[in-house]
Amino acid sequence: MKSVKFLSVVAAAALAATAAFAAAPVKEVDSAKGKVLAGENGMTLYTFKKDVKGVSNCYDDCAKNWPPLMAASDAKADGAYSIIDRKDGTKQWAKDGMPLYYWVKDTKMGDITGDGVGGNWDLAKP
Repeated sequence: MKSVKFLSVVAAAALAATAAFAAAPVKEVDSAKGKVLAGENGMTLYTFKKDVKGVSNCYDDCAKNWPPLMAASDAKADGAYSIIDRKDGTKQWAKDGMPLYYWVKDTKMGDITGDGVGGNWDLAKP
């Protein structure tokens, strides 16, 4: 009987660990423009109008100013959140196929200073 309980506990722990990898590291935060998506660190996420679904076009200097929301190599897509392959071999989270990015000039949770920059950047909305 003890071995059955032990195996149940091990199975539950394995399922919980799998579930932790399944969910995108994204949450909702309040901003001056309502609810926006943010990374686990609470910083606002953005989409880039020059991207297409499943493809990032933000590299080099662009990626220095707009760091991608990176995905771990073992991360799993979840609902509206998918994982795209970047041309440098890394992986990035996307919502509805559109890659997600931070803006280096946002300094605290709820900042949305990147919205509209260059006419190419939009707030990622829930």
